[in-house]
Amino acid sequence: MDIGEKITALAKRRGFVYPGSEIYGGLAGTWDYGPLGVELKRNLKNEFWKSMVQERSDIVGLDAAIIMSPKVWEASGHLTSFSDPLVECKKCHHRFRADTLISKPGTPNPVACPDCGGELTAPKQFNLMVETYLGVIEGEKLKTYLRGEITQGVHVNFKNILSSTRVKIPFGVAQIGKAFRNEITPGGFTFRSREFEQMELQYYVKPDMKESMKQFEYWKKERMAWYVSLGMKKGNLRFKEHAKDELAHYAKAAFDIEYYAEGEWKEMEGIHHRGDWDVRRHQEFSGEDMTYLDEEAKEKFLPFIIETSGGVDRAALFFLMDAYEEEKTKDGETRTVLHLHPKLAPYKVAVFPLLANKPKLVDVARKIYDDLKKDMMVAWDDRGNIGKRYRAQDEAGTPYCVTVDFDSLESPPAGGDVTVRDRDTMKQERVKIKALGDYLKEKLI
Repeated sequence: MDIGEKITALAKRRGFVYPGSEIYGGLAGTWDYGPLGVELKRNLKNEFWKSMVQERSDIVGLDAAIIMSPKVWEASGHLTSFSDPLVECKKCHHRFRADTLISKPGTPNPVACPDCGGELTAPKQFNLMVETYLGVIEGEKLKTYLRGEITQGVHVNFKNILSSTRVKIPFGVAQIGKAFRNEITPGGFTFRSREFEQMELQYYVKPDMKESMKQFEYWKKERMAWYVSLGMKKGNLRFKEHAKDELAHYAKAAFDIEYYAEGEWKEMEGIHHRGDWDVRRHQEFSGEDMTYLDEEAKEKFLPFIIETSGGVDRAALFFLMDAYEEEKTKDGETRTVLHLHPKLAPYKVAVFPLLANKPKLVDVARKIYDDLKKDMMVAWDDRGNIGKRYRAQDEAGTPYCVTVDFDSLESPPAGGDVTVRDRDTMKQERVKIKALGDYLKEKLI
């Protein structure tokens, strides 16, 4: 079983991710995040927002609508350029993305169906936008789209942000939100889905190539450092530059941050120099003046845009892969553990009564649990023996476990104490109950 299969199995077993609509046979390319998965994603998004907005004075936030005027997507080029090459097998009629199949040297066309070996049709461009309709009267409904990216919601609000805040170029707008793509071949667990979440920054700068490339390089380093700061191994990360013939129609330069998974490098986040494409196109199609007035220089211009665009779902998947380990214990057993950074771990601590049938132990453990929950996410577990509970929390990535035993009931002048177990080292330490909150907060920083 490879790492992808192991993560998929663990994700369902421990409540990170479930197949979408599973009781009805599932819906390809959709996933539901369970109790642990929703906490992991929330922690990821919180860390992104903290580093991008809370800790900076040059970036503000936005949450744009998922459904926008269809003219937005006409202006952005999505209705003409947002497509993948599609081929169909003439024998079994299965459809595939042509760019993922093997082609003959010197020809762009795939040679055979990977399922049955049948002949494939010539590639046709397949638009990825997901259509929807607004209105109440059949035949008069407005055809529009679920957004294929969250980017355009920022650019159509460029002037609103300028007029309602005190930002000045250079400045950025951060956003986190859902996007939708009618993927031909969703797969790789949550790597390629039809519904997914993005975390992005659109950073506006003066239209000067030299200065804008400095910002481009700055954001490349910042985004790579962010993943490493949250525990992702440097050796599993790299930059990949887009060749000139790979650049999107709007891009002046582009790099991907890639993660090494299952024997290949996979895209996790893109850093793009978008030039003035977006504001220029929206100015052209809307008729609104999108220029920025530099009051000090007394000049007006359309700004260049540096973008960082990461997938929340992909990041969560790769953090799980990066943290996953199967290790031999001293007693010869194998334990599965997620070495998630404490900032990302769904639960920061788990609290156990040593024996669930001893009311006094349960009462003390419950009080500790209730007190800790005021400051952090805490798991409660009173099922099975203590060893199995430790193993379950190791798989959940919980950094610390607190066990209330009979010694915890003793009340000498200094008060009772509990056993605190470290997930990564499995070492145990006795800590006074009254000092437990401060002890854990210091450990979890």
